[in-house]
Amino acid sequence: MLHYKTYEKGSGYEWVIFVHGAGGSSSIWYKQIREFKQEFNVLLVDLRGHGRSKSDRFLLRNYSFEDISKDVLEVMDHLDIPCAHFVGISLGTILIQTIAEMAPCRVRSMTLGGAVMRLNFRSRLLITLGNAVKAFIPFMWLYRLFAWVIMPNKRHETSRSLFIREAKKLCQKEFKRWFQLTQRVNPFLRTMRERELPIPTLYIMGEEDYMFLPAIRAFIGQKKYSSLVAIKDCGHVCNVDQPDIFNHTAITFIKKHLTISSSVS
Repeated sequence: MLHYKTYEKGSGYEWVIFVHGAGGSSSIWYKQIREFKQEFNVLLVDLRGHGRSKSDRFLLRNYSFEDISKDVLEVMDHLDIPCAHFVGISLGTILIQTIAEMAPCRVRSMTLGGAVMRLNFRSRLLITLGNAVKAFIPFMWLYRLFAWVIMPNKRHETSRSLFIREAKKLCQKEFKRWFQLTQRVNPFLRTMRERELPIPTLYIMGEEDYMFLPAIRAFIGQKKYSSLVAIKDCGHVCNVDQPDIFNHTAITFIKKHLTISSSVS
């Protein structure tokens, strides 16, 4: 099973599950935990191969977005969590949407930070280059390049450094498995863009998220259950760049969609 950590406020409170992105771990939510655990039961997971989820069960084979999503559902089953509000960042937003496709009754709401909904020409070029050379150069060279391209500004330095530091904990083989998933991202996301589930969804994006914000803005007006908040002076990893705004925005959104409202102050 995935490594996980819980902060339980009580049976009268709903669950919020945090899903990190590729190369990170549950530690990237350190600026969210204090505020969220005051309002909700909180579950943090380390995705397979990341953080402390390095069982041989995960590391000995390739996998898909569906496989990784099933890992999260397995933890929910183990903890008897029938459904939850999900908060994700970057690639974690793809996994949350995959969980919603696989088991919509398990997802109360989705808060998608730095959401990836389409790869533009620059990101596709980087992925093509990365797949061509990943067998010959250290994966950290590739990861640093991606981090600088996605988070180029000086004020993104904290986010960039955090993700590079977390990525160092991955092994080369594990990085290659996750990188292979990127080759299937665009066809996978096309299906998600074309079909909207009746689940309340909030996209929280940085206005300086040049690679991914344009795609969200292009389709958000066509969606019935989705809304967008773009944060000024903020890049891709908006929960780290502007944590106060991210936390207030996400908590306010989740509270609007509570079902145990009578028990929650």
